[in-house]
Amino acid sequence: MTKDVIALTPKMPDTRSLLAGLHAGGPELNVTATDDGAVIQLCTAAGRPLVSVEAPLLVHIPGEAERLLGSPMGVPETPFWWTEARASTAVPEAEPLAGSVCGRLTMLLGGTTWPPGAAHTARVAVPDDSTLDERTPASPGAPDDDPTGTTPSALPIVDVLTGSTAVVLADRPLVPLTAWLSDILRATAGSNRALHLVTPAHVRLTLPLRTALAGAPNRWVIQNPAGGYYDGLSGAQLTWQDGTFAPSGTAVADTFRAATTPPGERQLTVSFRTVHAADSDLVLGRALEAAWRHLTGAPPAGWGTAEPVNLPWSPRQLTDLARNRAPAPTHLIAIGTPDRPAIATHRVTRTTAGVAQDTTLTLGYATPAEVPLDVLESLAATLVDEHALTTMLTTLRHARADLTLPARLEAPPVPLSFTLGPPDVRAVGLTHARRPPLTTKPRQLGAPGHPALHYPLGDGTDPEAWAALQNLTSHLKNHPGATRST
Repeated sequence: MTKDVIALTPKMPDTRSLLAGLHAGGPELNVTATDDGAVIQLCTAAGRPLVSVEAPLLVHIPGEAERLLGSPMGVPETPFWWTEARASTAVPEAEPLAGSVCGRLTMLLGGTTWPPGAAHTARVAVPDDSTLDERTPASPGAPDDDPTGTTPSALPIVDVLTGSTAVVLADRPLVPLTAWLSDILRATAGSNRALHLVTPAHVRLTLPLRTALAGAPNRWVIQNPAGGYYDGLSGAQLTWQDGTFAPSGTAVADTFRAATTPPGERQLTVSFRTVHAADSDLVLGRALEAAWRHLTGAPPAGWGTAEPVNLPWSPRQLTDLARNRAPAPTHLIAIGTPDRPAIATHRVTRTTAGVAQDTTLTLGYATPAEVPLDVLESLAATLVDEHALTTMLTTLRHARADLTLPARLEAPPVPLSFTLGPPDVRAVGLTHARRPPLTTKPRQLGAPGHPALHYPLGDGTDPEAWAALQNLTSHLKNHPGATRST
């Protein structure tokens, strides 16, 4: 499995310390960097990648190391520098080389490394390419057929590359959506490949990575302890065929069915869209902050484009980044404080209607009694009155309060409420929108002349709420105006 080694240092890795780390394999190794300098690679003379080192990241968010790494000893006080080294599985010497890179950084700068015991400062002797070519690299659990064995310059280090799929092998307790994985996702999409992340069964994903891997053709592939592979999100049994992982029938792996979630834990998810006119005074992220404050009493702790989330919360800085990237969309992550588990993915896009912001905010609770069901209507009212809400869906599910995803069967979410913003109410027609096939009447929100409608669907315990939501959406789509237009 790919081995990640992370140096957490109170001082910035400067040129001197980085050079000391990069010379862990001797001066005969080549050093290359991406165009933006975000990733440095140690390669053999022939260009075989051994270790990739991401640009050091200054982390301002308390508890972020503990969230992603467990409770590593000796974590510096925030802000601290996070430098991640990743070893290729194709060369056995790559793992100790990554450990020496990080060990040399902490020797010079202080701090600690993760995982414990991985770091050292010894020079690692790497055989030349002719010797390496004679070996038969054996990555535990790697597919059996012969991949291309090459990694194009557009792709960061991957473990197996075929014409259709880039395979990354990982073995750490929690796999986040790092900048490296984000780069791979973009590169594979650009080359019409899938990303298949292969892990042992004990590994969990963060919600941002789970979201990124949820859409075809990407997969989270689990090595089944009983043999074979299965999909970590659906449990479908998989086989390696024609250079990719594909379903092998309709059976679900027995290991996937094992229940591991404590009985009382819940996840509340609020998914909403706002649309504003494109304006030079528009500040993005304010609706996300309003929802966060409404549900937790405080704003987000930080934001970033990948994990670890490293920047203090700032709608102004978020706006500047989105403007610099426009008209391309911007994908962001926001995180809460350690005492209040919450995480959000936030997407900013330009549309014909203006600037759309799609937010999915998830909060974890140790018991059902802690879930603030009574504030969802007032949250909808706030977003309607102050943040140009177009739609909002809230759901509740039995899942881990720490907001991580195990490769196990978990209960699906159950709808709590749906809110239709003023523009869509006007398009549907107020009279039609106020008469859905539901037992509970909708609540009118916003200005009387330009109202929104909030539809309660249940308390999160009745799976029939999905049928109610489907009936509601069907009713709203089949409004008189839609009939005339067809």
